[in-house]
Amino acid sequence: MDDNAPRRGFFVRLIRGLFFWGAGLALLGVLFIALAVAYTAQNLPGYSQLQATQNAQTIIVRARDGTEIVELGPSYGEWLDRREIPQVMKDAMISVEDRRFYSHFGVDPIGLVRAVYSAAVDDRRVSATSTITQQLARNIFLNSNRSFDRKIREAVLAVALETKFSKDEILELYLNKVYFGGGAYGVDSASRRFFSHPATELSTAEAAIIAGLVKAPSRYSPTADVDAAVGRANVVLRLMREQGRISSSEASVDPSTVKLKEERSQNSARYFTDWVLPQLDILLPETFAPIEVWTTLDVGMQRAAAAAITANTPPGTQGALVSMDDDGAVLALVGGTDYVSSNYNRATSALRQPGSAWKLFVYLAALEAGYTPEDRVVDAPVTIEGWSPRNSGGGYAGEIDVRTAFAYSKNTVAAQLGNEVGFGTVASMARRFGITTPIATNPAMVLGSSEVRLLDMTRAFASVSAGGTSVEPYGILKVTTDDGEVLYAHEENDAVQLVPAYVAAAITDLLQTTVNTGTGRAAQIGRPVAGKTGTTTANKDGWFLGFSSGIATGVWMGRDDAKAVGGLQGGRAPAQAFAAFMRYAVKDRPITQFQTELQLPEWQLEPDDEYFFGDPEDYYFIDEQGNLIEPGRSDRSGRNPFPMEGEEGDFSPDDRVPEQDQAVSDDFLDRALGRGRNRQNPPPPPPAPLPLPPQPGPGGGGGGPGSQPILVPANPRD
Repeated sequence: MDDNAPRRGFFVRLIRGLFFWGAGLALLGVLFIALAVAYTAQNLPGYSQLQATQNAQTIIVRARDGTEIVELGPSYGEWLDRREIPQVMKDAMISVEDRRFYSHFGVDPIGLVRAVYSAAVDDRRVSATSTITQQLARNIFLNSNRSFDRKIREAVLAVALETKFSKDEILELYLNKVYFGGGAYGVDSASRRFFSHPATELSTAEAAIIAGLVKAPSRYSPTADVDAAVGRANVVLRLMREQGRISSSEASVDPSTVKLKEERSQNSARYFTDWVLPQLDILLPETFAPIEVWTTLDVGMQRAAAAAITANTPPGTQGALVSMDDDGAVLALVGGTDYVSSNYNRATSALRQPGSAWKLFVYLAALEAGYTPEDRVVDAPVTIEGWSPRNSGGGYAGEIDVRTAFAYSKNTVAAQLGNEVGFGTVASMARRFGITTPIATNPAMVLGSSEVRLLDMTRAFASVSAGGTSVEPYGILKVTTDDGEVLYAHEENDAVQLVPAYVAAAITDLLQTTVNTGTGRAAQIGRPVAGKTGTTTANKDGWFLGFSSGIATGVWMGRDDAKAVGGLQGGRAPAQAFAAFMRYAVKDRPITQFQTELQLPEWQLEPDDEYFFGDPEDYYFIDEQGNLIEPGRSDRSGRNPFPMEGEEGDFSPDDRVPEQDQAVSDDFLDRALGRGRNRQNPPPPPPAPLPLPPQPGPGGGGGGPGSQPILVPANPRD
């Protein structure tokens, strides 16, 4: 008897049991999967619902002329029916992604076995084996993690999709939804993104480039690496030839000859879009539909602004520029020297001290209080509440006019003016002109110790350019859907007069002088320019702000860490950047002369003689003893030298004063005294004169009998 027989019987029974148990478990697994697939297929959305599903909102930002600045979020292009998609595009995708697409049931067992075998032989990880259907299931319903659980659900969904939809429907969904890089979802979006034409016009080489992107969109993107994209396209063409989908001659097409869409630089314009796009949350109701945002940005001016900042900013520093029209439309906005290296927006977010550029508000307050550009002020040492400002050069000019003090940025004069009108008044003026940041009211505030934003300061200068009226910066003209429906349109705000027109004219006079002969001479561009420089302590910040031909522009330069920059002054690099930009910005605008003629209000005018004396019919006559001699009454001698109309007076040549002492002309006295009238009927004797308090004569002393009468108005004015 064989001693090993019981042992063999045990192993046979064990193997048989494992087989039956394994078969039973496999059957249960298949049953479970079948139920899961059936349940999933029953609950899948319909085809039209899957067609309309989008993962996020697409936003196309356009310049004021309609030029596309940037496209943000996913782009889905036009939905192409399976009959509209070129056959070469379908063949290219199937060849490289799922060669047995038409023969499997959603999962490719042969491909899976081959992948496992290759991994075992080559001692490496199992390669990706997802079919087109599995990729579609993942793109629509799942995320991209590589967990085992996700792969099981992906397989169930893929089989369910195959159960519910035809192969052509699945391929149509896939080609319209798969991600090709650059924000492009679907073949039509990819074709427009990379080749500037719809997918219905794709060539064999273009189809190969697009099909090659699916494996690694960022690595094989033709806009990122042309050589990598061409190399991958050649792989696709080889596979298509090997699988008999194209001929050998078609496979020899050179993808490197494909004309790619020119890539526009989005560098500096992104500062503008970063500022303007968050405003959509306020302007629009909640929507996930694709939209187009038409902005105020001028493409040419934006390029000129970026070039001006790059060319003039000192090494190791940053620069920013804002330019706006008189109505507040922002034409160009640069928030730094390079958006890729630093997307911090120094034009709209950074808070920096403006230095002497702040004197705009000091002098506005002084002009509104009654000063004029010709008024005399004294540039001399001064101490206010223990603070003693000094001028940049350390010297003092003595007595000068307001215009010169502003043009040469005299700190002592600004301090005196601020102290006279009140530091709170200066702060209120800054608020009036759009400064939104906290403002100190200590004496040093007149020299720009309070931090401001470049956008706000440019807005203030734009308000001066607009004649002293309010300006509200804006960047969005309208928002439309992709089919042209207008969701929002900008409406012009009612402008408010911030200061009287004569104050705006006076400050423009001062600003123009600053550029013509003062600290801002580097900002000259061959046409009228008004502006102001600003430099902070230790040259940490340099500013120039000004306007010409209806465009206001502000420039700031400095370091982000607020350290000193050797040689940085507002009248140098910032003024030069301003001039470089403005020469381009105003080139197509007519030359405009500034309105600097002062039309002062009545209370500020010096009265002339006629204004002082008023209407001659209102005159009374007073002798130098202070006695009022009304027309028609006689003086103490009984004579009537000042008769009423129609009366004859007793004026004689002896009563006339020497010509050099006359207060009024002979012609006026002839009319006032009624000379030449009929003297035949003398009037009755007049009543006694009305006494008045003694009045000093022209020489300052009292007069005696027979002294010259003095003319005063009946209603004297101050």
